[in-house]
Amino acid sequence: MSTSESPTWPRCEHGAAPAADPVTCRGIQAPGHNACLAHLADADRDAYLDSLTPGTDIDHRGTPFTEPLLNALLNALRDPATGHARLGTAKFESATFQGDAEFESATFQGDARFESATFQGDARFESATFQGGARFGSATFEDGAGFGSATFEDRAWFGSAIFQGRAWFASAIFQGLAGFGSATFEDGAWFGSAIFQGRAWFASAVFQGLAWFGSATFEDGAWFKSATFQGGAWFESATFQHDAEFGSATFQHDAEFGSATFKGDAGFESVVFERWVSLGPLVCAGRVQLSGAVFNGPTTLSFAARRLECRRTRWLSTADVRLRYASVDFAHAVFEYPLTIAAEADPFVLPDGQAMAEQDLAGTPDAAVRLASLRGVDAAHLVLADVDLSRCLFVGTVHLDQIRLEGACTFDTTPSALQWRGWRPVRFTPRRTLAEEHHWRASQAGAAIGWNVAGLGTGRVGPLQLAPVYRALRKAFEDGKHEPGAADFYYGEMEMRRHADDIPRSERSLLTGYWALSGYGMRASRALGSLAATMLITLGLLMGFGLPKEDPKQEASGTVPPGGGKVTFEIEKGDPQNPTGNRFTGKRFEKALNVTLNSVVFRSSGQDLTTAGTYIEMTSRLVEPALLALAVLAVRGRLKR
Repeated sequence: MSTSESPTWPRCEHGAAPAADPVTCRGIQAPGHNACLAHLADADRDAYLDSLTPGTDIDHRGTPFTEPLLNALLNALRDPATGHARLGTAKFESATFQGDAEFESATFQGDARFESATFQGDARFESATFQGGARFGSATFEDGAGFGSATFEDRAWFGSAIFQGRAWFASAIFQGLAGFGSATFEDGAWFGSAIFQGRAWFASAVFQGLAWFGSATFEDGAWFKSATFQGGAWFESATFQHDAEFGSATFQHDAEFGSATFKGDAGFESVVFERWVSLGPLVCAGRVQLSGAVFNGPTTLSFAARRLECRRTRWLSTADVRLRYASVDFAHAVFEYPLTIAAEADPFVLPDGQAMAEQDLAGTPDAAVRLASLRGVDAAHLVLADVDLSRCLFVGTVHLDQIRLEGACTFDTTPSALQWRGWRPVRFTPRRTLAEEHHWRASQAGAAIGWNVAGLGTGRVGPLQLAPVYRALRKAFEDGKHEPGAADFYYGEMEMRRHADDIPRSERSLLTGYWALSGYGMRASRALGSLAATMLITLGLLMGFGLPKEDPKQEASGTVPPGGGKVTFEIEKGDPQNPTGNRFTGKRFEKALNVTLNSVVFRSSGQDLTTAGTYIEMTSRLVEPALLALAVLAVRGRLKR
C-alpha cells in the first residue's frame, strides 16, 4: 500500500488532532483497544502480549515497530520446545521496522504478509519456515535482507520489492512459486545453492549489484524475462530442470553460466549482453535460443545442446562458438568481427579437470554439429571447423566465397545406388552437393530415389539460384588451396548452369556434350571412356572405309630421245581404291590401329588413306587429343594442391 493511500483497517487514534489528519498513526488498533501495539499503554501492551501463545494469528498492519517491541512480540510467540517463535497468520502489511527485524528460525504456520512493509535495519529471516504464503510484495529493505536457508513451503512473493542492501537467499528452499517480478536489488543478491521447487519468477527484476545464483536448482520454470543485471550475473553450476527464460533481459556486466545444466529449453531471445560473456560450458537437453540477441563484447559459447537458434543474432565483437550435438540455425545473423563455429570432438572439461556429464543427451545419435542455415548471413568473417553442412541452406548468403572451412566440414552427396529410368540405367556421379540441390531435384517429376526431401518447404530455389552458390564455394576452396575440394563445386556449378532456364538452348546443348564426354573436365574416367569409344569408332571407320583396297604402287615412265641423250622418268602413284570384299582383316586392323594411335598425339602415320579415310583421320586428330587433354586435366584437378 502506498503511503498516500488511506488504510482500510481500524486505525490507531494516537495523536489525533481535529485540525489535522484525524489519524497520524497508520497502525491497526490492537484487539479491544483504540491504539496500535506501538502506542498502547504499558499495562495494556503487557496484557496483550501475555495473551499470546505460540501459533496465534496476529494482525499488526501499519504498526511502527522498534527493535525491542518486535522482540517482545516474538518472545511472546516463542515455542518452549524449540526456542523459536511460532506464528499463525502474521499480517505486517505497511508495517515499519525501525531497527533490526529478527525473525531467524521463526515458523509462520499461516500466511506471512509483509506487503509494502519497510525494514529500516537488517531483516533477518535466516532458517525461517514459511508454511503458508510469504508475501513481501512492494516491501522495502533499506539494509540487509537475510533469507539464507529459509524454507518457503507455499508461494513466496517479492514482486516490486526494493532491496537497498544485500539480499541473501543462499540455500533457501522455495517449494511454491518464488515471485520476484519487478523487484529491485540495489546491492548484491545471493541465491547460491537455493532450491526453487516451484516456478522462479524474476521477470523485470533489476539487479544493480552482483546477482549470484551459483549452484542454485530450479526444479520448475525459471523466468528472468526482461530482467536487468547491472552487476555481474553468476549462474555457475546452476541446474534448470525445466525451461529457463531470459528473453529480453539485459546483462550490463559479465555473465557467467559455466557448468550450468538446462534440462529443458534455455531461452535468451533478444537478450542484450553489454560486456564480455561466457555461456558455458553447459549442457542443454533442449534448445538454446539466442535469436535476436545482441553481443556487444567478446563472447565465448560452449554448448552441448540439441539445437542452437541464432536467427537475427548480432555479434558486435569477436565470438568463439564451441558445440557438441547441436543443430545450428544462423539465418540472418549479423557479425562484424571474426566468428568461429567449431565442433568439439571430446566432452567439455570443467575447471576442476573433470569431463562434463552429458547423460541428458544420451538419446542423440552422435556428437556431430550440424549447421541448418546460413541464409542472409555475411560470411566474410565466418570460420567453420569440423561442421556437418549436409543439411545447411546457403542460398542468400553474402560473400560466401570468403568463408573459411577448416577441418572435416562435410557436405551431402548424390544418391549412390544404380537406378533405372525407363529402359536405361541411371547412376549419378559421386560428388558433394548442397541440401538445396537435393530439395530441387526431389521436387522434379520422376525424381530418382535418394534425393533428400526434408527441406521441400524452404522456398523456391532452383538451378538459377544454386549456380552462384556453387561458384562461391568453389572459390572459397580454391582460395584455401584445396583444389580437389573445389572440383565437386565446379561440377555442381556446371550442372546448375546446364539445367538453368536463363541460358540459350545452343549453350545448353554444348554443356550437355561437355558433361557427357568428360563430366565438365572433372571426371578422368569419363574422358578416358569417351576417348576409348572415339578410338574404337575411328578404328572401325578406318577399317570399313578409310583404308584402300590395296596400297597404291609406284610406276615409272619416260621417253628416250631419238639419237640418244638424257632420259627423264616420272614416278607416279595411283589413287587409293575404295575397299571391297572382306575389310575386317588382321592386316587392315593393324594399319587402322596405327593411324588411330598416332592421331591421339597429333602425329601422321604416313598410311595411304581413301578420301573418306583422310577426313576420318582429320576428325580424330581434332577430337581424340582434346579428350586426352580433358582426362589429364581431371587427374590434375584431383592431385593439385
